[in-house]
Parts: sequence; C-alpha cells; structure tokens
Amino acid sequence: MQENTQFFYHTLPNNIKIVHCRTQSAVAYVGVMIGAGTRDERPEENGMAHYIEHCVFKGTVFHSARQIISQIEGVGGEINAYTTKEETTFYAATLNEHVPQTLRLISEMILCPTFPKAETDKERMVIYDEIESYNDSPSELIYDDFENMLFAGHSLAQPILGTKKTLRHLSSSPDRPRAWMAQHYRPERMVVFCQGNIPASRFVKLVEKAFGDFSCSLPPDRTLTFAQEEDRQPQSASYAKHTHQTHVMLGARAYPIAHDRQLPLYLMNNILGGGSLNSRLNIALREARGLVYTIESTYTPLSDTGYWCTYFACEPEHTQQCMDVIYKELRRCITTPLTTAELHRALRQLRGQMAIAAQNAENNALSMAKSVLYRGYAPTWQQTFERITQITPEQLQQVAQEILTPESLVVLKYE
Repeated sequence: MQENTQFFYHTLPNNIKIVHCRTQSAVAYVGVMIGAGTRDERPEENGMAHYIEHCVFKGTVFHSARQIISQIEGVGGEINAYTTKEETTFYAATLNEHVPQTLRLISEMILCPTFPKAETDKERMVIYDEIESYNDSPSELIYDDFENMLFAGHSLAQPILGTKKTLRHLSSSPDRPRAWMAQHYRPERMVVFCQGNIPASRFVKLVEKAFGDFSCSLPPDRTLTFAQEEDRQPQSASYAKHTHQTHVMLGARAYPIAHDRQLPLYLMNNILGGGSLNSRLNIALREARGLVYTIESTYTPLSDTGYWCTYFACEPEHTQQCMDVIYKELRRCITTPLTTAELHRALRQLRGQMAIAAQNAENNALSMAKSVLYRGYAPTWQQTFERITQITPEQLQQVAQEILTPESLVVLKYE
C-alpha cells in the first residue's frame, strides 16, 4: 500500500486498482469505475455500455431489482451510475457503517447480473424515453452531433445512448450484454474507490473480499486508438431543427489526458469561456452586447485525444454577429499574450474556483477514481494548482495557436 498526504493506493494481484481518501465526514462515497464505454462498442452494439449500466440494477444472482434499491436507500443511502464515451461508473453515498454491504452489492451488480427479460424490456423503454428527451433538447443533442462530426469514422463518434434500432438488438438476449461485459469489464481497467471515514486497510480487505477472485481470460479488445496525428480538417454543417433560437457549436480536437499542454489549455479555456461571468466570451457576447443568454466553452480530455468547443444559442438574426465576436476573441488569444497582471487575475480566480469545487465530496470521489484509472495517482487540487502557476503567457498563446485557430474549427448549427 502506498501513501501520500491524502490518498492511499493499492493494487490487487488481479490488477484491480484501489484508491482511498480518509475524511472525517459521516458520509462515504464508494464505488467502481470501469474503463469501458461507448468507444468500445461496434456499430451494431452502439448503446451497449449505457444499456448495461441501466440493466445491472434489474437483478443479480442474489438480489432482485427491488432488493438492490432497498439495500441502499433503506438505510438512507443513494446509489447511482453513469456512462461516458470511455467509462462506466457505479457508486453510492451512504453512512460509513454501511460501506461493507454497499460495496458488496455493487460488486454483485458488476460480477453477477441476471438481466431478467421482463425487467430489461421495461428498462429498454425507459432508455427509449431518455433518447426522445435528449432529442427534444437541442442544447444537449448538439454535443452528440458535434462529436459525430469531430470523430467521424471512429467509435468515439457514436452517441452514448445508442439508437432504438441497436437497443432492440442488444436487448433480445441476455447473452449479448453478458458477452460484452466479459470482454470489456476487465480487472486492469477497474478502480474501486472510497472517500469516507473508514481505515484504508479495512477498505482494502473489503475490496479483496468482493473482487479478489475476479479475473478475465479474454484478450484485450480496445484496439480503436485514435490517430491524434491526423490533420485537422475544418468542417461545417447546418441542420434544420425548427427551434426558436439558432444553436451553434464550434471547436476542434485537442490534447488527451496527461498531455504536457493539458493544463495550459484548461487555464486558457477558463479565461476564454469557462463557467464564470467574467470570461472573455461572456463579457463580449452577453454583458457588452446582450446577444446571448448562454455562452460557454469546454475542454474535454480523453485517454488518447480530446476536444475543445464553445456553444451558444441566440436569435437567428444575431448568429453571424455572434460568430464574428467569437472569432475576434479567439484571434485575440492567438495574437496577444496575456499580461502579467491578466495572468495573475486568472490564477487568483481559478484558485478560488478549484477550492470551492473541492468542497463537493461526490465530485471529488469521482475525479479521484478517474485520475487513478488514467494516471495511476490522484493529485490534490493544491498540487494541480501549483503546476498551473508555472504556466507562462507564451504557453497559453501556444495552445491558442494550436487549438483555437478559427479557420481550422468544426462548426455545427441548428437553424
């Protein structure tokens, strides 16, 4: 077992990673993050990772769907799960004394789900409704269509929810999700995590009991690595959605997790269009001109690629003006380095944002697990911020020149 100032790490003989953070809270967050998601699906399997995430709640060899919910929520806990392009995560919030049975239940859901047809047929209809709800929300759907353009020809382009057609195929037999789990729920891709007031040594023993015998005899199958060196090709598309506003997203592929320019782009994005009202794009489009209600930019690093994008919605007659203002701000980032005073203000703001975000225990636990999954360790926010303070205006200008060039961006409009 390895220790730093805050986290404990351990790896089981079967290569499952464990990370634990001791806190003084009465509430613990415990769960399993698995490096298996939409990118691991073949086209005919699209939606499988998300379907499995839903359906393992429908019963295990030892518990029915109702018993699974009762085991956690009957003692005041909350159990949850989510699927991304690269991960599936199951976790719960519960009192510290209930961590053992909570972890045991999550392990059952992962290791021995039964996929009872009557229950999974109902859950398929729930996912159908989720797809339709998503289709009714252009501000969410545009992200799927944008990723489809950005990663065209790769499994990363596929929607997480899948389609009604693929879901009918996936749910026709429990053998299909079982086979997919046997291939992709691999010990070396799993991180079991806990943030709570229990000793790390005790948590390790609980994980050993729940997952120590888990193994996978199938060879690895994540062969669809992304060719980051491919030339960036500018693209544009416009879809008729008959919405009141025009919705626009523009962006480009960017750096993967742990890239040496990941943190400079993270800071650059926060300055340009992060969540604060004083971001350059919010001031230029909303505060100074009143053209938009929502303007935001996002940097999403993935294991071997990533992307940066900005999204806004406006009245149709203001679309081109908004685009012109955004391009002006991007060119400003490219051509004009931050002054020392501007950089200090940006760092002071980011430090406060990171400190406040660190108060969210649930997000901390999930971020801790993801960092261990891809990096093997979890830095504290203070350690990450210390690295950010070493960034120079020249480095910020470099990432702007590499990522934010208007002529190289992918542009998608809903009109």
